[in-house]
Amino acid sequence: MTLEEFKEFVKTGRPIDTPEAIEVLNSQNDEARKITAKLNGGYHPMEEIREILSELFGYRVPDNFRVFPPFYTDFGRNIHVGDNVFINACCQFQDQGGVWLGDGCLIGHNVVFATLNHDLDPERRQICVPKRIVVGKNAWIGSNSTILTGVTIGDNAVVAAGAVVTKDVEANTIVGGVPAKFIKRI
Repeated sequence: MTLEEFKEFVKTGRPIDTPEAIEVLNSQNDEARKITAKLNGGYHPMEEIREILSELFGYRVPDNFRVFPPFYTDFGRNIHVGDNVFINACCQFQDQGGVWLGDGCLIGHNVVFATLNHDLDPERRQICVPKRIVVGKNAWIGSNSTILTGVTIGDNAVVAAGAVVTKDVEANTIVGGVPAKFIKRI
């Protein structure tokens, strides 16, 4: 299975339980760790950070994309960023299922994007199930938030610091808490 075939496969939401898919996971994990070690191992000017992240993501990131390292991912090839996205330090992207950040998104410190889940059945617990995360335009994800599998966050939404988002967030709203709940409309 090629990387592109894997990315198409995870869009289906089927469990990652074939030897071919697991091999892609393992080989890409090794590559992602090499590249993130280079990124996180010392100071780099922003232009160089964008070059390293372009290598990690597998496409040329926008010239107005900004990241403050350290940056962590265990896959790297299924992160998609729009124009003028900012990611603050210490964020963790478990992106096998896909993480899509719309134009103008702001991602606070220590945010976790988790696109894999496990079966509740102990006999199948080792199997991963992917679901992508989509963050709309101009959304703001507060520090120390966790965004779980399959969540869509609407345009202009705000996720309060420390929230755990388990369900979709409507556009132009603020959510917060554990689990995240509606606070108000913007």
